[in-house]
Formats: sequence, structure tokens, C-alpha cells
Amino acid sequence: MKTALTIAGSDSGGGAGIQADLKTFSAHGVFGMSVITSVTAQNTMEVRSVQHIDIKIIRDQMEAVLDDIGADTIKIGMLGSAEITKAVAEVLTIYKPKHIILDPVMISKSGHHLLEADAVSELKNKLLPLASLVTPNLPEAEELTGRKIETKQDIYSASEAIHQLGVQAVLIKGGHFTGNSDDLFYDGETFTWLKGERIQTSNTHGTGCTLSAAIAANLAKGLTLPDAIKTAKVYVTGAIQNSFSIGKGHGPLNHFYKDLEKVNH
Repeated sequence: MKTALTIAGSDSGGGAGIQADLKTFSAHGVFGMSVITSVTAQNTMEVRSVQHIDIKIIRDQMEAVLDDIGADTIKIGMLGSAEITKAVAEVLTIYKPKHIILDPVMISKSGHHLLEADAVSELKNKLLPLASLVTPNLPEAEELTGRKIETKQDIYSASEAIHQLGVQAVLIKGGHFTGNSDDLFYDGETFTWLKGERIQTSNTHGTGCTLSAAIAANLAKGLTLPDAIKTAKVYVTGAIQNSFSIGKGHGPLNHFYKDLEKVNH
């Protein structure tokens, strides 16, 4: 069985982070493993508190998994601090995994900052050069580039600027733009727009985590990066279309909608 490792924070509400990643891996038939970087107390409405895991425990989790099981691909989500970012980069430099998908989680949907300010430079300098793909949304792309993104031309320019930081490829997600939810993929040579319809629902908690985890799962299964991204976007669209309301705020995606379709038919 193919394997995927997620390095991310835990979401007590179950909609994002480690929980969303493991659900996504399972939905794709990939064996999922986890390294928990932070524990968040959150629900569909808010992040109440965050506690980072001890650096030694984070390193031990990574080394325990990679020494024994290995990972066909690695997805990185919430890191939280500069110290955690540096430690994760150091371990990955030693093990040199084939695929690393970096989702630069910086701000929660409720507006809580999940990456400390001094960690951004560590992420740019230490992790981006190791990554196969980085998947920022528009606010995260602005943070990485230090420039406002207001037009499609700005997205092209931001993609080039982020690529110059050393990452192999960039996927800037357009969910924060008005109109359709189109994403721009740039591999250093070619720009490709991935069209996406905007679905009218508030149940979008964990969308970014799920997309990057789906890309990682597809890479583990042997798809090329462009095909892994296209397939993941179709999966996420279906998971949003079949989402359900839990709690009083932004509900989760339906990660297992394909399995439910099989049962119903």
C-alpha cells in the first residue's frame, strides 16, 4: 500500500489539519501517518487556543515514521513557530523524501494567526527550497511575496516571485477572489489555470488542508504533479458539494462522499 505522511496541527473540531489530512488519505486508499506539530482547541466558529508540541517530540515523530515505514509523499500544514519550521526542515534535509507538498498555513478561517511572524522567513528560506509544490491562498501568497494581489496579473507575478524562492512548483488558490474559484499552477516554465466553480455554502472548513492532502495522496499513487492537482481539485469540489452542516459556523467537507455514492447506488 502507498503511504503518505502529514506534518501539521491537530484540529479538535475534526474539520481541518491532521484530521482532514488523514480522512483525505483514507478516501484515496493511501495509508496515512501523522506528525502533530501543534494542538489547537477549535470548533466551526473559532480557534480558542494553541499549544505547540515540544521540538524533540516533533523530531522523534518524524524520525520514528521515516526510519521504519517511510513515506511515498509528505504533506506539510500548520507549523506554528520558527523553531518547529526549522526542525522540520532539518529532518527533511536528512531523509530527502521524493515528494513534499507544502501548504503554508498562516491564518485560520476564523482569523486566528496560526504561523508566528518570525516563522515566515524560516519557511521561505528553509522549507520552500525542499518542496515539490507550495499551495498558498491569496493572503498567504501576499505574505510570501510582500505584495498585494488584486488582479490576475498580480497572481502571475506572485507565482514567479514564489518560484524564485526555490520551490519546484506553485499553486496559488483563487478561493478568496470574487467569481469562480480558479487556481493558477506554475512550474517555472508554464502557467496553467485550473477552472473551478464557486459553490454557495459556508461548509468550507479544511478546504486548503484537504486539497494539499489530496495532491499528496495522488502523488503517492503515481500520478504526475499536474494530474495529481487536477484530480485533487475535482475531489475537493465534490467534497464541498456534498458537505454537511455541523456546529454553528463553517462546517466541514464530506471527505467520504465517493464511498457514500457507492453505498447509495
